[in-house]
Amino acid sequence: MEETISLKELLGTLKKRLRLIVSLTIIAALASGIISYFFLTPIYQASTQILVNQTKSDQALYNYNEVQTNLQLVNTYNVIITSPAILDIVSKELDLNMTATQLKEKLTVASENNSQVVNLSAQDPDPKVAAQIANKTAEVFKRQITKIMKVDNVSILAKADVSENPSPIKPRPLLNIVIAMVVGLMVGVGLAFLLEYLNNTIKNEQDIEKILELPILGVITTIDDEKIEELKMRRDTKKSTVRGETLGS
Repeated sequence: MEETISLKELLGTLKKRLRLIVSLTIIAALASGIISYFFLTPIYQASTQILVNQTKSDQALYNYNEVQTNLQLVNTYNVIITSPAILDIVSKELDLNMTATQLKEKLTVASENNSQVVNLSAQDPDPKVAAQIANKTAEVFKRQITKIMKVDNVSILAKADVSENPSPIKPRPLLNIVIAMVVGLMVGVGLAFLLEYLNNTIKNEQDIEKILELPILGVITTIDDEKIEELKMRRDTKKSTVRGETLGS
C-alpha cells in the first residue's frame, strides 16, 4: 500500500509537537548563550603588514622581473615566518615560555594573489600580547631573513596596535545563539516527525479507514460518566416536571 502524506498532515504534526519544537529551540539558544558569555575565553587579534620589495633609490628603475621574483618569494616567506628559526627567537625575546609549535598556533600568515604584501595576524586572550607577538614576529623576520635568504627585501608597512576598547574576534555570542536556534529548530522538527512515525496507535476513524482500506459506516461517540449523570439528572427533572403538570391539571 502506497502512503501519501498531505501538507495538512505535516502541519498537523508540527502543530501537535509545537511545544517540543519551541522548547528545544529555546534550550539550544540558552545553552549557547550561557556557554558563549560565561565559559568561552574571548580571543583578540592584532595584525601587521610586511612588504616584500627590494629597496630602490630610484623608483624609475623599478624592474618587472624583480617584482615577479618578490612575488614568488612571498610563498617562501610565509613558511619561514612561522618556522622555528623565527618563532624560537620571538618566544625568547618576549619571554613567552612557549615552543615554536605553540606560538605557530597563534599566528596566521596570508597574502593576496599577486600581492607583495603579507598580512601577519596574532591571536591571544590578551590584546596587548597579541599585538606584541605580531610586531615582534615581523621584526625578527625582517632581521633574520637577511641571514637566511641573503637578501634585504623586507620592510614593515604597518605595526599592530591596540585600540581603547578592542573587540574579541571569537567567540561571537549572537552568531552562536542564532546558529544554536536553527540547529535546535531542526532537531525539534526532526524529532517531532520521528515521534509521529514511531507512534502506531490508532487515533481516529481516518486511521482505521487507512489501515483497513474500508469505508466507515458510522462512528460511536464516547460519553464520560459525568455526562451520563448529567443526562440522567435532566431526564429525571423533566419527568418530575411533567408529572407535576399532570397532577396539577
